[in-house]
Order: sequence, then C-alpha cells, then structure tokens
Amino acid sequence: MKRLMAVTICAATLALAQAPASAQDGPVMKRIAETKTVNIGHRDASVPLSFIGPDGKAQGYSIDICLKIAEAAKEELKLDKLEVKFVPLTPQTRIPLLTAGTVDIICESSTHTIGRSRQISFLNTTFLTGSKLLVRKSSGIKKIEDMNGKVLVAVLGTTNEKAAQAEVDKKGIKLKGEIVKVKDHSQAMLNLEQDRADAYVSDDVVLYGLKSTAKNPADWEVVGPYFSYDPYGMMIPRNNDDWRLIGNRTISKLIQSGEMDAIYKKWFEPGPTKIDYPMSARLRENFELVAIPD
Repeated sequence: MKRLMAVTICAATLALAQAPASAQDGPVMKRIAETKTVNIGHRDASVPLSFIGPDGKAQGYSIDICLKIAEAAKEELKLDKLEVKFVPLTPQTRIPLLTAGTVDIICESSTHTIGRSRQISFLNTTFLTGSKLLVRKSSGIKKIEDMNGKVLVAVLGTTNEKAAQAEVDKKGIKLKGEIVKVKDHSQAMLNLEQDRADAYVSDDVVLYGLKSTAKNPADWEVVGPYFSYDPYGMMIPRNNDDWRLIGNRTISKLIQSGEMDAIYKKWFEPGPTKIDYPMSARLRENFELVAIPD
C-alpha cells in the first residue's frame, strides 16, 4: 500500500513538474520544427531597420538581429537546414499577419506598447527612439508648435500619429485640417515631396532614413525635441514562451559578445544608408539591463 502510494505521489509530482513546461510551448517552435522554415515579417522602407536593398532583398538592423534568432532556433531544434522566408507587411497588416500565424516574428520598427501587448508579445528592447518631424529646410518649421496653419502627415495606426494628435490637442496647435493619414513611409514622403504636406511625424531614426534616401537629402531636416519616446522590440505571437526565450537569449548573447555593437555600427555609424546615428547612452544602458546571464 505504501509502495503504491509512493508511486502515485511520484507520478503526480512528475506531472505537475511537466505541466508548466508544456504549457509554455507554443505553436511557433513546433511549426518551425515541422516545416524547417521561419517566416520573418519586414517593411520595405523603414531605413535602416527593415527595408528592401538594391538587390531586392530585405535587410537592415532589425533583420540582422532576427537572422541571428533564426540561427539560434535552428540550433535549438537541431535542424539540418532552416529556410528563412520574408513576408512584407505594413503597420496596418503586421499584427493581423502575426496573430494569423502567417509570420513568426516581425523585424522592423515596432514600438512596444501596452495596447499592442494585449494582442501580441514583444522581445527585449533593441532600439530607442522618439517622435520628431521631417520638413524642408526652407519651411521655417523647427518644432511641432510651428505647425499652426500647416499640414501634418502620419502613418495610420502608429504611435507617432497618436503622440502627434495628443501634442496638438495639449498645446492647442491649429493644423490646416486634420492629420493626414497614409499607409506607409513612402506615401508620407511622397506627400512631402509633392508639397501636399509640410511635415511628416515619425520616429527620428525613420526620418533620418527617409532623408538619406531622398532625391536631394540636403533639402530635408529632422527637427524638434522629442514629444514621445518609443522603445522598439521584435513582435511575436503570444503564448510562445519557448520562442520568446530563444529570441531574448539571442539578444542577450549578441550584447554580451559585442556583436550587437558591430551590427549597430554596420547600419548607423554610418552604414550603407549613410546615416550617422551613434548609439545613445540610454540605449547602451538598456542593453546592459537586458543582457541577462545565460
């Protein structure tokens, strides 16, 4: 009787020990293991984080980090090969594509917010930026308070759109009409170039990227103090703790080894996109915090 009770208790204890681990295993790693494929969501013009290069392929700072995460997944699953598929997306389609299982990770310029965390999960922060304005140098605009009687454009559904509207309301700025909402950075830049808008609000790193790829970069400038701060993180589906662990462990190892510095310098100091955006003290401190020992 005692032996039977001991076996029963042992079995129950083992089941309890195993339950949390299996509950943490999500569909992403299982899908990667079965298909030997990882699907990376990317942007076409979020320079220098996630964009299409001259060779027609996705590249950038966020892409390089995600490729390292894909390598780590291949090693963890002991796969003989792993195909990486790139899926284009926009701010409007990225979360639906993620929740539908079309992409496994989004590697671009996604701001970590509480609202988005209700639908998806974020990996540890890999970049820090904030909202500013891109304007013509001849515009006379130096900050958002100078936008009275001017046309402001923003990408629909971004944190920058919400931050700009909040700033306009708080400071009583009288724009010429409502904020013009477009689907992506390219449309916003087109509005500026064709003089249909006076300023484009976005994260400053994105604005520097657009400036660097404009027909005449010297015509444009990024202005104003920050009126929002935006921590970037890779987005993954919720309830995939094993996939999130792979991602965060990879980010930590990149920081600890110094490889994250090399990836950053490749794209920002100045990289192939001619952007000179040295790593801030705030981002370096953030890296020190998330570089958790293995």
